[in-house]
Amino acid sequence: MSAGNASGGIIPGATAGARPLFWAVTLLGLALVYAPAVYLLAASLNPGRQLGLVPPSEFSLVWYQALGGERRLLAALVESLWIGLATAVVATPAGLAAALAYRALQRGRGAFFLFLMFALFVPGTIQGLGLSVVFKLVAVRPGWLAVAASHVLWALPFAFTVSLMGLAAVKPSMEKAARDLGAGPWRTFADVIFPLVRGAVVSAFVFSFLLSFNEYARAYYLVGRQNTLPLHMFGAMNAGTSPTIYAFSGLVLFGSILIVGLLGLMMGRRRGS
Repeated sequence: MSAGNASGGIIPGATAGARPLFWAVTLLGLALVYAPAVYLLAASLNPGRQLGLVPPSEFSLVWYQALGGERRLLAALVESLWIGLATAVVATPAGLAAALAYRALQRGRGAFFLFLMFALFVPGTIQGLGLSVVFKLVAVRPGWLAVAASHVLWALPFAFTVSLMGLAAVKPSMEKAARDLGAGPWRTFADVIFPLVRGAVVSAFVFSFLLSFNEYARAYYLVGRQNTLPLHMFGAMNAGTSPTIYAFSGLVLFGSILIVGLLGLMMGRRRGS
């Protein structure tokens, strides 16, 4: 048997043997990620006050119905929603502008990239504590504005990275063609660049919002009288809260699935068109 046939016989066998291992590792990873959320969702249907699973015949929405009376929880939710929206509104265009600037730079691109990504390497507790001291010196009171400012610093590197990946679809020849046809910088951006990176911009917006919505460490040092949702949920769990917190977690999970599904449907339709 020739060396080529021998190698051809070995590689398919190795590939076939590695495939079950690959799927086993993949399924194990997915189980570790999603099993806690699915368990919490199922436990939220338990009509008792203790967290645990019950047969489907005993499922109840009693704790979901009780969410209307959780004023502190709803107030914390509203606070996190406003902070998340403010973070996304600022971080998304800033990240896109930074990505455009990075592509246009001829020198110092490495330093510019590291400067933008530096916030990823600063622990949230250190950044939150440092910002609380700085804001106190400049007479900025703790509250949603201070929290949103810290979340923008946290979300900006992610918005920049996502936007930079989207700009990979924009070829320099496209921009040159637009300029040759008389388009200025703003018209080139509106008619050529933005339509190609619209999906990346939406992704950066959603990513920035979710990063802010789930952030705890920075908000802990900068929040005012009204807690954000992660802070409220952490304090409620330590205080022995009612199972409404589990029902609320189930609603957040459903909402996240719905948002991701709608975004996937919109992107699928856009690609089809």
